[in-house]
Amino acid sequence: MARISTVEDVSLDEPTLVEGFPGVGLVGKIATDHLIDVHGMIHYANVHCDGLPPVAVYREGNAAATTPVRLYADPERDLVALRSDVPVNPAAASKVAACLGSWFDETGLFPVFLSGLGREKDDEPPALYGIATGDGGEALARAEVEAPSESGLVSGPTGAMVAAALEHDRDAVGLVVESDPKFPDPEAARRLILDGIDPIAGTETPTDGLVDQATEIREAKQQLAEQMRQANEESSQAEPLKMFQ
Repeated sequence: MARISTVEDVSLDEPTLVEGFPGVGLVGKIATDHLIDVHGMIHYANVHCDGLPPVAVYREGNAAATTPVRLYADPERDLVALRSDVPVNPAAASKVAACLGSWFDETGLFPVFLSGLGREKDDEPPALYGIATGDGGEALARAEVEAPSESGLVSGPTGAMVAAALEHDRDAVGLVVESDPKFPDPEAARRLILDGIDPIAGTETPTDGLVDQATEIREAKQQLAEQMRQANEESSQAEPLKMFQ
């Protein structure tokens, strides 16, 4: 049965949720993992949604098994982060989106969806764009996040959640950042945090360690990236539309 089970009671007002399903460059996962670690966020709830892989995860130094998708909260900053340790099969994306969408409606939170747009790396900083549903465009305007410079689409579980927000007229934003199509990209995740998440959520997040520890992050995330490649599944990503319009 689809449900969100609370692990720790926390007091939240009108929280911003940052979604971190693995995708291109693992930018969403790296960004949300960093937010959770830097802000010392509390393990708030476990996610039990139809369509998620039926696996359990465990952590070094902790004997307690838990779900592969979890929610963390920071009451002081009115912030919630979705951490996922597994990719989601595209065929199950709509089920996961429906499960989480119902919870979004119950809690009244404002979701920020994250996706990477595969681009070969160069000397220029990765570009960041924003899309919105409902009145989410107001948040993008306040944060001065630019509109996309080309047409495109967002796929995977992130795309399914944006589509569900559009269908149900939920206020939400999607942040799209240019990222390495082959390897984890902490630089792109840093851009997401500094110029997207922080100004939208009203937070201040130290990010120097992201780039300084790029090698360590790449090694730690490489196994997940390889798992996604071998499965040949479409992860959450943005991509240009190659067609007449």
